[in-house]
Amino acid sequence: MPQFTDGTLVIADDAVAPTRAALWQAVMAAAAGRCQCRGTCGTTHGKDGGRCPAVHGAYQTKHGRSWVHLIAAPADPAALLLPPHQAAALPKRALAAWCRHCHDATRRTTKAQQTAAAPAVEPDALFDL
Repeated sequence: MPQFTDGTLVIADDAVAPTRAALWQAVMAAAAGRCQCRGTCGTTHGKDGGRCPAVHGAYQTKHGRSWVHLIAAPADPAALLLPPHQAAALPKRALAAWCRHCHDATRRTTKAQQTAAAPAVEPDALFDL
């Protein structure tokens, strides 16, 4: 059962944490520890064969000087907009390794495309004059 300590969720069930860690490790192994973005972030990654060069644990200077930490997130850009509880339930084959920059940029681009494709909202008849 989850336990709360000072507003922080602590997972007391030891079976959950290894499963998440094993899933992350499987996604990273399939990606060879490298971001799997192929330009959905808006960058062509042309110098690197069309794939983002970010490698987990490496130091980067391009997007702010920091260490690269890859995450396992939905591979389909549209699925990046899923609520967290639905994204967490996706199987390993639906996940990809993402660096922070590519993940955030792809989410922004997908959200903007989704908003642009949404039909215009008609004004409420209550306020027609």
